[in-house]
Amino acid sequence: MECYMYRRIQESVEKCNIMKEFDVFGEQKEKSFTDSVYPTEIVMMHLLETQQKIKENAELVPEAFKLFLKVCLWGNKCDLSISGGEDNAQKSSPLEQLGKLEPNILINDSNVVLNHLCSRNFKRIDIVLDNAGFELISDLCFAEFLLSAGLCSTIYLHAKAFPWFVSDVTKKDFDWTLQMLGQINHIAVSNFAQVWKERLNNSSWILQVDDFWTLPYDYSQMETYAPDLYQSLQKSDMIFFKGDLNYRKLLGDLRWPFTTSFETCLRGFYPAPLCVLRTSKSDVLVGLPEGRDEEVKAQDEDWLVNGNWGVINACLKTK
Repeated sequence: MECYMYRRIQESVEKCNIMKEFDVFGEQKEKSFTDSVYPTEIVMMHLLETQQKIKENAELVPEAFKLFLKVCLWGNKCDLSISGGEDNAQKSSPLEQLGKLEPNILINDSNVVLNHLCSRNFKRIDIVLDNAGFELISDLCFAEFLLSAGLCSTIYLHAKAFPWFVSDVTKKDFDWTLQMLGQINHIAVSNFAQVWKERLNNSSWILQVDDFWTLPYDYSQMETYAPDLYQSLQKSDMIFFKGDLNYRKLLGDLRWPFTTSFETCLRGFYPAPLCVLRTSKSDVLVGLPEGRDEEVKAQDEDWLVNGNWGVINACLKTK
């Protein structure tokens, strides 16, 4: 029903000759970015310093990887669809929040993912993007870290074909964000604004848009309805899916028992090793040990839907 609603909104816009290129959520997404400049500067400065330290000591890579993975996870809290389009920007230091939020990671496969990425010479990593604003910044910082740490040589970034679920990233949002970063007078932000434009030019970053991400099908149907996309993802060494909607589509938006394994719920969808980074904003959740749901519910009645609990959930079976 939600997918249908957003498609009808877009249909109304595209049928108007004057508004064909208009993004009905554009103003809200731009405000989400401008309200998040302070945490953006903090994370990018930390990334710049981390890159310099790693050049001197490669043993720092594992802990740095886990940090930027968690920044990427909790960036997903900034979702305008969960707040009905109301202000939901990241305004405080995300690095200071990581320790406090650590107990709220219900499933944490970060070590499994790191071991996988360090086990061989990987070339391609894909990130299926979710929200614009600070979450996109956290995704780009994670992508930059993966490249600079030598964990891959190419990042494929996947955006939506049109405005979707209020704040989901389109190519227009992506380009606008890089443009705005280039106008911020800050040593790290200015540096990465230039670096990331060059990455797009030299194809170490590749931004792709596919209609499938805004179709009503869940991901177990991708091979049937978007075979070219599925075949492309099969070339990936690791796919990171961001956010609640991607999680729901991976699981078919079905109400599985909380203890069901993630691999079972994928129902055969496995183009490549994958990991989902998601804060919970719907009642679809799997992979928990017996009784864990009751423990969390006792702490937080709205734990399934308020975005305060997250998962780093991987499926790394042999192809």
